[in-house]
Amino acid sequence: MKHLSILALASALAAPMASAEELTFAWSPNPQTPQVDIAIQKGYFEEAGLDIEFVAFRTGREGFEAMIGGQVDVTFMAEFPAAVGALTGQEFVVIGDLARYTGSKVIVNTASGEVATPADLAGKRIGTTIGTNVNFYLDKVLSEAGVAAEVVGAAPPDLVPALARGDLDAIVPFPTFYTAAAETLGDDYAELRVPGYEVHYILAATPEMATERSDVLDAFMGALAKADADVKADPQAAMEAVSASLQGAMTPEALAAMWQDVEIGLTLDKGLAELLSAEADWVLSKGVVKGEAVSPEAMLETFAPAALEKAAPAAVSLN
Repeated sequence: MKHLSILALASALAAPMASAEELTFAWSPNPQTPQVDIAIQKGYFEEAGLDIEFVAFRTGREGFEAMIGGQVDVTFMAEFPAAVGALTGQEFVVIGDLARYTGSKVIVNTASGEVATPADLAGKRIGTTIGTNVNFYLDKVLSEAGVAAEVVGAAPPDLVPALARGDLDAIVPFPTFYTAAAETLGDDYAELRVPGYEVHYILAATPEMATERSDVLDAFMGALAKADADVKADPQAAMEAVSASLQGAMTPEALAAMWQDVEIGLTLDKGLAELLSAEADWVLSKGVVKGEAVSPEAMLETFAPAALEKAAPAAVSLN
């Protein structure tokens, strides 16, 4: 029997191992997606039989465009490019929503005057990056306050210096520039938090991932769902994993402060479709893109919930 056992073991060791499924993922370390950091750290992707190639892009829009062009299988991004993609008839599917940022704000240089309410923005020179989600947010703030302001377009890195010079009275930058603004302005820094818009950090994929390669997508979302549960169970460990991925650029303490404005958790719901539809309407109103309005119901047709439903049924709510 011992001889047979050795032979069986030798045969098993000699048998070829199943090859891992390859998947190209447009993602780079960032503060808002701890599920990915945990899945990498704990080897959940490998356990799921995946060989993932991570590809970094400067912006989510560039990652989305690379996916549309067939260069990557799955991309991470803020939700806004998906609204434009649906409006222009691009082929893609939304497969999950990793986190929501709830701390969007208008940043003010108080040297140009105090701003206590959105109504105080009337007539101000406000800088933002035109045609993006922060521009959408600024327009929403002004519209709901019933005031008009001079909106000045600038590249993301130019907004804080322009505000510090006094060329602008206020800015609505991407959240990654909030800290730089506070440090640069010092005592002249003030912020106006206006609720009503959350940045959604989503995952989009090629249609093939939800059809011909659905087994690979199931494995990918399963690994993320497992990591998502770990993040909920031990946020401190998640902060440490993200800090390590960022090579110390943000400490766990800094992440703890930031995450007070971040709702982390895999989900996919109708609210995201409604936001994307509203953003598509806004893009049309600006004349940036020609096309037909995309209703929330039509936007839902770009969602592919099956993989997330299998991994975490309670995370999906599309009715």
